[in-house]
Amino acid sequence: MTRREIEGRVLEITRGDITAQNDIDVVVNAANAQLLPGGGVAGAIHRAAGPDLERECRPLAPIRPGQAVITGAHNLPNDRVIHVLGPVYGRDKPEAELLASCYRNALLLADEEGLSSIATPAISTGAFGYPLEDAAQVALTMIINVMKDMSSLELVRFVLFSENDRETHERVLRKILS
Repeated sequence: MTRREIEGRVLEITRGDITAQNDIDVVVNAANAQLLPGGGVAGAIHRAAGPDLERECRPLAPIRPGQAVITGAHNLPNDRVIHVLGPVYGRDKPEAELLASCYRNALLLADEEGLSSIATPAISTGAFGYPLEDAAQVALTMIINVMKDMSSLELVRFVLFSENDRETHERVLRKILS
Protein backbone atom coordinates (compact mmCIF):
# COMPACT_ATOMS: atom_id res chain seq x y z
CA MET A 1 0.00 0.00 0.00
CA THR A 2 1.16 3.50 -0.86
CA ARG A 3 0.27 6.22 1.64
CA ARG A 4 1.01 9.89 0.93
CA GLU A 5 0.14 13.00 2.87
CA ILE A 6 -1.18 15.77 0.63
CA GLU A 7 -2.32 19.15 1.95
CA GLY A 8 -2.78 17.66 5.44
CA ARG A 9 -4.94 14.82 4.08
CA VAL A 10 -4.02 11.19 3.29
CA LEU A 11 -4.12 9.54 -0.13
CA GLU A 12 -3.74 5.75 -0.22
CA ILE A 13 -3.41 3.33 -3.11
CA THR A 14 -3.96 -0.36 -2.45
CA ARG A 15 -5.06 -3.57 -4.09
CA GLY A 16 -8.17 -5.09 -2.58
CA ASP A 17 -11.91 -5.57 -2.44
CA ILE A 18 -13.97 -2.35 -2.49
CA THR A 19 -16.75 -4.13 -0.54
CA ALA A 20 -14.42 -4.98 2.37
CA GLN A 21 -13.21 -1.52 3.42
CA ASN A 22 -14.34 -1.81 7.05
CA ASP A 23 -12.52 1.34 8.20
CA ILE A 24 -13.99 3.65 5.52
CA ASP A 25 -17.12 5.84 5.82
CA VAL A 26 -18.21 5.76 2.17
CA VAL A 27 -17.36 3.66 -0.88
CA VAL A 28 -17.73 4.77 -4.49
CA ASN A 29 -19.72 2.59 -6.86
CA ALA A 30 -18.70 2.70 -10.53
CA ALA A 31 -22.36 2.51 -11.45
CA ASN A 32 -24.40 2.19 -14.61
CA ALA A 33 -26.90 4.91 -15.56
CA GLN A 34 -29.84 3.00 -14.05
CA LEU A 35 -27.93 2.32 -10.77
CA LEU A 36 -28.73 -1.38 -11.17
CA PRO A 37 -26.63 -4.38 -10.18
CA GLY A 38 -24.39 -5.33 -13.08
CA GLY A 39 -20.91 -6.67 -13.56
CA GLY A 40 -17.65 -5.45 -12.11
CA VAL A 41 -17.69 -3.02 -9.19
CA ALA A 42 -21.45 -2.30 -9.43
CA GLY A 43 -22.26 -6.01 -9.26
CA ALA A 44 -19.92 -6.59 -6.32
CA ILE A 45 -21.29 -3.62 -4.36
CA HIS A 46 -24.93 -4.58 -4.98
CA ARG A 47 -24.29 -8.22 -4.03
CA ALA A 48 -22.54 -7.22 -0.80
CA ALA A 49 -25.09 -4.50 0.09
CA GLY A 50 -28.15 -6.66 -0.57
CA PRO A 51 -31.45 -5.94 -2.35
CA ASP A 52 -32.31 -2.85 -0.29
CA LEU A 53 -29.58 -0.92 -2.10
CA GLU A 54 -31.28 -1.50 -5.46
CA ARG A 55 -34.61 -0.39 -3.98
CA GLU A 56 -33.05 2.82 -2.63
CA CYS A 57 -31.33 3.50 -5.97
CA ARG A 58 -34.43 3.17 -8.19
CA PRO A 59 -35.88 6.67 -7.63
CA LEU A 60 -32.42 8.27 -8.11
CA ALA A 61 -31.91 6.84 -11.63
CA PRO A 62 -31.03 7.56 -14.31
CA ILE A 63 -27.81 9.48 -13.71
CA ARG A 64 -25.60 11.15 -16.32
CA PRO A 65 -21.85 10.65 -16.90
CA GLY A 66 -19.94 12.61 -14.25
CA GLN A 67 -22.91 12.78 -11.86
CA ALA A 68 -22.78 11.46 -8.26
CA VAL A 69 -25.64 10.42 -5.95
CA ILE A 70 -25.50 9.04 -2.41
CA THR A 71 -27.37 6.23 -0.66
CA GLY A 72 -27.12 4.16 2.48
CA ALA A 73 -24.70 1.24 2.45
CA HIS A 74 -27.15 -1.39 3.73
CA ASN A 75 -25.17 -4.64 4.34
CA LEU A 76 -21.80 -3.11 3.44
CA PRO A 77 -19.48 -2.28 6.38
CA ASN A 78 -19.64 1.43 5.45
CA ASP A 79 -22.09 4.23 6.26
CA ARG A 80 -22.85 5.31 2.69
CA VAL A 81 -22.32 4.54 -1.01
CA ILE A 82 -21.69 7.24 -3.61
CA HIS A 83 -22.71 6.13 -7.09
CA VAL A 84 -21.02 7.74 -10.09
CA LEU A 85 -21.45 7.13 -13.80
CA GLY A 86 -18.10 7.21 -15.54
CA PRO A 87 -17.77 7.96 -19.24
CA VAL A 88 -17.69 5.21 -21.84
CA TYR A 89 -14.33 5.77 -23.54
CA GLY A 90 -14.73 6.83 -27.17
CA ARG A 91 -18.45 7.56 -26.79
CA ASP A 92 -19.05 10.05 -23.94
CA LYS A 93 -17.24 13.31 -24.68
CA PRO A 94 -15.16 14.96 -23.34
CA GLU A 95 -13.99 11.80 -21.58
CA ALA A 96 -11.35 13.35 -19.32
CA GLU A 97 -13.68 16.11 -18.13
CA LEU A 98 -16.48 13.65 -17.37
CA LEU A 99 -14.13 11.27 -15.56
CA ALA A 100 -12.67 14.12 -13.49
CA SER A 101 -16.25 15.16 -12.60
CA CYS A 102 -16.92 11.69 -11.18
CA TYR A 103 -14.09 12.02 -8.68
CA ARG A 104 -14.69 15.71 -7.91
CA ASN A 105 -18.42 15.20 -7.36
CA ALA A 106 -17.88 12.08 -5.21
CA LEU A 107 -15.36 13.87 -2.97
CA LEU A 108 -17.49 17.00 -2.67
CA LEU A 109 -20.59 14.94 -1.81
CA ALA A 110 -18.69 12.97 0.85
CA ASP A 111 -17.32 16.20 2.31
CA GLU A 112 -20.78 17.87 2.32
CA GLU A 113 -22.13 14.83 4.19
CA GLY A 114 -19.45 15.28 6.87
CA LEU A 115 -17.73 11.98 6.07
CA SER A 116 -14.04 11.61 6.87
CA SER A 117 -12.95 8.75 4.58
CA ILE A 118 -13.77 7.52 1.08
CA ALA A 119 -12.67 4.51 -0.96
CA THR A 120 -12.92 4.52 -4.73
CA PRO A 121 -12.22 2.07 -7.53
CA ALA A 122 -10.66 3.06 -10.85
CA ILE A 123 -13.79 4.43 -12.55
CA SER A 124 -14.45 3.62 -16.24
CA THR A 125 -11.34 1.43 -16.66
CA GLY A 126 -13.21 -1.89 -16.89
CA ALA A 127 -16.11 -2.47 -19.27
CA PHE A 128 -16.21 1.27 -20.13
CA GLY A 129 -12.78 0.92 -21.76
CA TYR A 130 -10.92 3.96 -20.41
CA PRO A 131 -7.15 3.35 -20.76
CA LEU A 132 -5.81 2.71 -17.26
CA GLU A 133 -2.83 5.07 -17.25
CA ASP A 134 -4.83 7.95 -18.73
CA ALA A 135 -7.64 7.34 -16.22
CA ALA A 136 -5.16 7.26 -13.31
CA GLN A 137 -3.68 10.59 -14.46
CA VAL A 138 -7.12 12.24 -14.61
CA ALA A 139 -8.28 10.73 -11.30
CA LEU A 140 -5.18 11.42 -9.22
CA THR A 141 -4.76 14.97 -10.57
CA MET A 142 -8.39 15.80 -9.72
CA ILE A 143 -8.21 14.19 -6.26
CA ILE A 144 -5.01 16.06 -5.35
CA ASN A 145 -6.56 19.34 -6.56
CA VAL A 146 -9.80 18.82 -4.60
CA MET A 147 -8.29 17.43 -1.37
CA LYS A 148 -6.98 20.80 -0.21
CA ASP A 149 -10.51 22.25 -0.20
CA MET A 150 -12.08 19.52 1.94
CA SER A 151 -13.34 20.31 5.42
CA SER A 152 -14.29 16.87 6.80
CA LEU A 153 -12.74 14.41 4.32
CA GLU A 154 -9.32 13.32 5.60
CA LEU A 155 -8.63 10.05 3.75
CA VAL A 156 -9.03 9.08 0.09
CA ARG A 157 -8.23 5.45 -0.69
CA PHE A 158 -7.96 3.96 -4.18
CA VAL A 159 -8.93 0.29 -3.93
CA LEU A 160 -7.76 -1.41 -7.10
CA PHE A 161 -8.65 -4.82 -8.46
CA SER A 162 -5.30 -6.01 -9.82
CA GLU A 163 -1.63 -5.66 -9.02
CA ASN A 164 -1.13 -4.00 -12.43
CA ASP A 165 -3.82 -1.41 -11.61
CA ARG A 166 -2.11 -0.67 -8.27
CA GLU A 167 1.36 -0.37 -9.83
CA THR A 168 0.05 1.90 -12.58
CA HIS A 169 -1.66 4.24 -10.11
CA GLU A 170 1.46 4.37 -7.90
CA ARG A 171 3.68 5.16 -10.91
CA VAL A 172 1.31 7.92 -12.08
CA LEU A 173 1.14 9.38 -8.54
CA ARG A 174 4.96 9.50 -8.32
CA LYS A 175 5.05 11.31 -11.67
CA ILE A 176 2.40 13.87 -10.59
CA LEU A 177 4.13 14.59 -7.27
CA SER A 178 7.64 14.88 -8.71
